[in-house]
Amino acid sequence: MNKRNLSIYIHIPFCVRKCNYCDFLSFPADETAREAYVETLLAEMKLEAGKYEGYRTTTVFLGGGTPSLLTVEQVKRILDSLQSCFPFEESQEPVEVSMEVNPGTVTYEKLLGYRAAGVNRLSIGLQSAEDAELKKLGRIHTYDMFLETYRAAVLAGFCNINIDLMTALPGQSMVSCRDTLRKVLSLTPKPSHISAYSLIVEEGTPFGEWQEQGRLQLPSEEAEREMYDLTGRMLQQAGYARYEISNYAREGYECRHNLVYWNRGDYLGLGLGAASMMQNVRMSNETELSAYSRRVARGGQKPEQQILTVQEQMEETMFLGLRLRKGVGKEQFRCLYGCEMEEVYGQIIQKHVKDGLLVNGDFVALTEKGIDVSNYVMADFLL
Repeated sequence: MNKRNLSIYIHIPFCVRKCNYCDFLSFPADETAREAYVETLLAEMKLEAGKYEGYRTTTVFLGGGTPSLLTVEQVKRILDSLQSCFPFEESQEPVEVSMEVNPGTVTYEKLLGYRAAGVNRLSIGLQSAEDAELKKLGRIHTYDMFLETYRAAVLAGFCNINIDLMTALPGQSMVSCRDTLRKVLSLTPKPSHISAYSLIVEEGTPFGEWQEQGRLQLPSEEAEREMYDLTGRMLQQAGYARYEISNYAREGYECRHNLVYWNRGDYLGLGLGAASMMQNVRMSNETELSAYSRRVARGGQKPEQQILTVQEQMEETMFLGLRLRKGVGKEQFRCLYGCEMEEVYGQIIQKHVKDGLLVNGDFVALTEKGIDVSNYVMADFLL
């Protein structure tokens, strides 16, 4: 029997302290709370396992928060239980198992243990190579601490490493942006993947409050665009292909897990607040820890379920697919929905082609100019 592909996201909500820009579901917790959470995760896996017998796991992502606050033994239990409950795909190419790691939370021995437990891809949160910028962000590490973590990861045998970067930071200049990129590109060996996002100030964060009070000094929109362009130029000159608006990879190292999101594949979210999408049904776990733990202990179903209409599916196909540099394939659209893309979105496509924001061939994709106003273009496909 042909089994469907399944990607699994596991949320680890714990962190040392909240960063000034962070609105993710994360918070500090002691060792006892972290262990209790791991036990709840294992129970949720067993609770969900019977529903996915027709699936094979192809990618796993441990995100947070700071998953690297967990011990090696805890990560091993999670991955062992996961593979028992949701059998991994058997092929020559191993299942991609990614884990977010923050400098200051790991050692060489810990990284060696994570690799032995089954993690084969790391995502290290650098954000900036300038210590003054890291301090403003509220990060717990310095650039030297990042270097120590990166070298330890390489020594531990990791050859698939992503570096997270942020631009348009408080106090950041073109000079410091270029310096961060230069330092990252001088790493030996070079990272296989780089994610580079512009800072978004969210309500309810310290940055959000400071902005309202006029205390947050950010680069201008023009400077932000110049930083984005500089990032793209430097990374492409260094051999990285931009395969998504904010993601760059050396050949063969695109993040397979994130591609599932952008291509609307099936994924199961485990843990506090984790989201799932299975065959056009979206589900979310509770965001309050005690409620999540009680529901799992009772053996209850995921609390929030939304069956997507065909129109909503089409909108997501366009909105998410346009994030990819290749865009959205017309043949894929036709196979999914039994109609031509132009029948639904013809006028919108023509409008943005005329304005130089889209290209229209076998794939509909953003131009370089379109990427600069991607949110404006993609919002037009929400009918």
